[in-house]
Formats: sequence, structure tokens, C-alpha cells
Amino acid sequence: MSVGAVLFDCDGVLVDSEPAAFELLREELARHGRPMSLAEAEATFIGGTIAGVAEKARGMGIGFGPDWVEVFYAKLYARLAEGTDLMPGVLTFFDALDRAGIPYAVGSNGTTRKMETTLGQHPEVLDRLKGRLFSGQEIGAPKPAPDLYLMAAQALGVAPEDCVVIEDSATGAQAGVAAGMRVLGYSPNGDGAALAEVGAEVIGSYAQAADLLGLYSAA
Repeated sequence: MSVGAVLFDCDGVLVDSEPAAFELLREELARHGRPMSLAEAEATFIGGTIAGVAEKARGMGIGFGPDWVEVFYAKLYARLAEGTDLMPGVLTFFDALDRAGIPYAVGSNGTTRKMETTLGQHPEVLDRLKGRLFSGQEIGAPKPAPDLYLMAAQALGVAPEDCVVIEDSATGAQAGVAAGMRVLGYSPNGDGAALAEVGAEVIGSYAQAADLLGLYSAA
């Protein structure tokens, strides 16, 4: 296929924000009497919105109060602002897309403020994404619904079938597949089985993604 645009998830794909988020979530779970290992927390909650986390937790009998989402976000923004690294290879990959004239955007279940908090620490990335940050929960259709990626494609003026999505969660990959897009499942630290199960092509690095898309040779 020709690549008309690349659509990125944010957390765990562009920025290494998920460790901080899961550390805070595990603290909250323990505080409410339901401690979880990191593996259990990721398996239970990865890929959803914070509101979805709260709803699922309450369904499990965990007593998150009515203001828990707002309080959690305030704590999370503060923690992420302390320092959030880019995922390895992001800048090189953006440079390759720019050289090829391929537009790109971000579709995240996180809030715009969260994206700006993390990506804002890297102006060389955020500057290229102005006007191209899309939040699934802010449009009222978070992943796995395809609406977010369809909106991003429309904003770039590219047909869905010409878009490539890069995702690190099965929930997000489902959204890309449902939108009729090619999905690369980014799994730098695992086998990506959950991503492959929903139809993603598993990759372990941006160099591998670039090779698959014909952007540059992997080192």
C-alpha cells in the first residue's frame, strides 16, 4: 500500500508515560485495598480512558469515589510534568516522514492537556503536531471506536485505507483496524501477542516500522 499518513497513539508510542501512570494507578489501587502487580494492572486497564479505569474498578468492587477521575488526573499531570521521555527513535522517524512528505497526527484516549504535558517537554516534537492532536474522550468516542482515527485522517485529507496507525495496546489497534487502516503494533518490550491477535503487524522499534513503510533502512 502507499502510505498517505501515519497516525500515532501517544502514551507508550510517542512518550514513555505509561510507567508513571501505572505506578500512580497501583498506588491508588493499594490505597483502596486492592493491590495489583504491574502485570495485572496492565492486563486489566491498559488502553482505556481514566474514566473507563474508574468504571471498571468500581465494577470490581474497588471504592473509587465520584471525584476520583479528577483527582487522579491532577496527580498524574503533576507526575508527568516532572519528566517524560520520548520513546526511542521517534525524532528520527518524524524526520523520515517529513523527508517523504507524509503527514502525521496523534489520536489518543488521553486528554489534550495530558498530551501537551508530555509532548510539551519536547518542543521539537510538539511543534510538528500543532493542530493535529486528537483526544478520543474529548470527542466522546474513545478507542476501540474507530471515530478518533477517522477524524484524524479526515483532518489530514487522507483516505482511511491509505493511513497507517501505530499503537501499543490491543484497544487502540482495534480502533485502527475498525477504521480500515493498516496497524503496526508497537511492542518494544514484549512479543506483542495481544496486538497480533486483533490484526496488528507487530514491530519492536521505529527502525523496523520505517523499513516496513519504505522510509529508510533499519540499522
